[in-house]
Amino acid sequence: MSSGQRPKHEIRSSHTKGNRFARTMWGVVWLLFFRTSPRPFHYWRNWLLRLFGADLHPSARVYPRARVWLPANLSMGAHACIGDDVEVYCVEKISVGTCSIVSQHSYLCGASHDFEDIKHPLIPAPISIGEHCWLAADVFVGPGVTIADGTVVGARSSVFKDLPSWKVATGSPATVVRDRKLGPDDLRGTSE
Repeated sequence: MSSGQRPKHEIRSSHTKGNRFARTMWGVVWLLFFRTSPRPFHYWRNWLLRLFGADLHPSARVYPRARVWLPANLSMGAHACIGDDVEVYCVEKISVGTCSIVSQHSYLCGASHDFEDIKHPLIPAPISIGEHCWLAADVFVGPGVTIADGTVVGARSSVFKDLPSWKVATGSPATVVRDRKLGPDDLRGTSE
């Protein structure tokens, strides 16, 4: 095949031109205004994310080095936090519940590819992180996963299947290692 010819199984983007344009514009805004903003400027970054369609509670926090693929697919509850160097690959909806934390270097992967098809088409799937969860540093969450309320996922774990509520899970793949134990007053005053 000469260098100017395309293979017969040409791969075309499954994203609309509008989607690609929005992501391009967001990339410019992220590079110039979001990433360069000082850490305490949460309202500024929230405003920029909302400008591109994100659904954020006013007290949500997204740190400046976090990467959000398409803000319109991001939803965050009160006091939810996405740390620096987190990749939010929100090809499909990704929600982070009230008082939940996604720590640095984690990856929320909202899509995969169909490896049984020669064209490897993209397969988007939503991710839902419940309330009062904590994803420690460098956690990978795969497409279609739900992490129920109150669950903690240990550092460097990989979550490929749903996790039940109020558990501690670790490993790759993440498995429940014990219940999460809290006192009777631990949740008082944490939700809005």
